[in-house]
Amino acid sequence: MNGTRGILAYGAHVPYRRLARSAIAEVMGAGGGGGYRAVASFDEDTTTMGVEAARQALAGGAPAPRALWFSTVAPAYLDKTNATVVHAALRLGASVPALDFGGAPRSAIGALRTALASGDRTLVVASDLRVGLPTGPEDGGGGDAATAVLVGSDEDGPLVAEYLGGATATAEFTDRWRTPGEAHSRTWEDRFGEQAYLPLVRQAWADALESTNLTAADVAISAVTGLHGRATKKAAVDLGVTIAEDRTDTVGNAGAAHPTLLLTDVLDGATPGDVVALVVLADGCEVLFFRATDALTTGRPTRSVTDQVENRADVSYALYLAWRGLLEVQPPNRPEPNRPSSSAAARRSDWKHGFVGSTDRSTGITHLPPSRVGISGGEVDNMEPAPMADTVGTVATFTVDHLVYSPSPPVVFAVVDFDGGGRMPVELTDVDPSEVEIGTRVEMTFRRLFTADGLHNYFWKGRPLRG
Repeated sequence: MNGTRGILAYGAHVPYRRLARSAIAEVMGAGGGGGYRAVASFDEDTTTMGVEAARQALAGGAPAPRALWFSTVAPAYLDKTNATVVHAALRLGASVPALDFGGAPRSAIGALRTALASGDRTLVVASDLRVGLPTGPEDGGGGDAATAVLVGSDEDGPLVAEYLGGATATAEFTDRWRTPGEAHSRTWEDRFGEQAYLPLVRQAWADALESTNLTAADVAISAVTGLHGRATKKAAVDLGVTIAEDRTDTVGNAGAAHPTLLLTDVLDGATPGDVVALVVLADGCEVLFFRATDALTTGRPTRSVTDQVENRADVSYALYLAWRGLLEVQPPNRPEPNRPSSSAAARRSDWKHGFVGSTDRSTGITHLPPSRVGISGGEVDNMEPAPMADTVGTVATFTVDHLVYSPSPPVVFAVVDFDGGGRMPVELTDVDPSEVEIGTRVEMTFRRLFTADGLHNYFWKGRPLRG
């Protein structure tokens, strides 16, 4: 292992939709509370959210990762690697391995620790979609989000945060569990979890301070998180340091993604030289220490966690339940689409996953989708790739369709003219149909079009450019 290890870049994705917890009690007569929880749209899952977080992390010119690790407890697929979809959407090379770290929330922080201890440049993506039974603690207390942290050494580029070290403590006890095939987690009595966690936190915290030659006074701020709320709050008090906002009131607890969501939120507001602690309660305790560097002042992502929290639109509780499959509603009258073709998707992966068109070298016309033959008399097979995922466009015309198949009608289709060339019809998402107009500026986002026969059909949609 060469050079100082740490964080080269980071990013987060907080979905645009929010559920006011007060809406739960209005419908159910119980549950709810104050504040909001982040809600992934009907066309988002842990994979698409992971893509968005990774795009944020890599948008500022960060070096390309040499490995991709994806962690979630709510995978879109089992018996298939979900990280490969993220890999394809980011257009990483075939030699870059893409691996899943799953099964439990601790796998996500474990992936980050392992990447920090390794010698490779690794993009660690964590994503979670928290679903609980109506009026249950995760119904309002959970939240959906994703994060991406590019880990490497100062030989790969300037570190925005140096990794100083940490410690871990592990014990076997059953506080939270979900057996295969079950949709919702169950928990043991609160006092038991508190008694099990607190000694582990104290041990890991003490060991981490000792191994790094730090004292509590050296720590500028600490992010403390875990799915056991009572133990997490008590542990935060015991540390004797300044505790970061836990985003409970504005996002909810995003499970596997929450530790790095809080870490990115802290780094968004950190000052170079600050020592930042991350304390995670998950089947034990993980403590990681970082020191913010001067590179952080220019290395922050363009969209902070705060920016994304403030950029939101409310969703009704009934619609949220329908999106999560907890409320059965009348399906669309049009027939469901056929399952996507695996062979066709493999042949056009650059287009389908990477949104890469083609530009005619002889005429300069960009073709979407890519074409072998130029539309205006160009030569055959005289094209160069035209990556369009990061290109902004303008709505030339649009229609609101109430009849086409969609899990959440109506659907807004728009013809988009892309900056620099290229025009195509795209579906819009994260949008109120009444707000769309000719001239609306849109950016592209990776989403799930539909699921048929257990196969997810991923492609790109447009969303209004906000902020």
